[in-house]
Amino acid sequence: MALQWLILSYVVAAEVVITLMLTLPYPMLIKKRVVQLVSLILQPAASIVAFAGFQLLDLYWKAEHRLSCSSEVCTATERDRSEKSIYKAQRNVVLCAAGILLYWCIYRICKFNKDLELLEAEAKKRSKEE
Repeated sequence: MALQWLILSYVVAAEVVITLMLTLPYPMLIKKRVVQLVSLILQPAASIVAFAGFQLLDLYWKAEHRLSCSSEVCTATERDRSEKSIYKAQRNVVLCAAGILLYWCIYRICKFNKDLELLEAEAKKRSKEE
């Protein structure tokens, strides 16, 4: 189970780096190349959305079926273990949500840049006609 969360955390870290690369101000030629490269990566990387969604469903199912340790019968170590598992689950939910949100941000940034490029090409075409 820990391997899944390690992979997801690496993917989220890579998404953060890609988002930063896309939002930094570059000259237009370099910006176009970066957007083209990231656009090629976007379709295979869409699997992160399904993976994170599955992990969210798994966390929800585990939260619904978790044994609660709130009675006086529980020892302090059992209570601590229960609280630790709840904190880990909350961290993992944030990690899954960040993965999905960052993928969406990368997609929208690439789409925005492509649309901007098309509008610039259209404006150049119109200015040449006049």
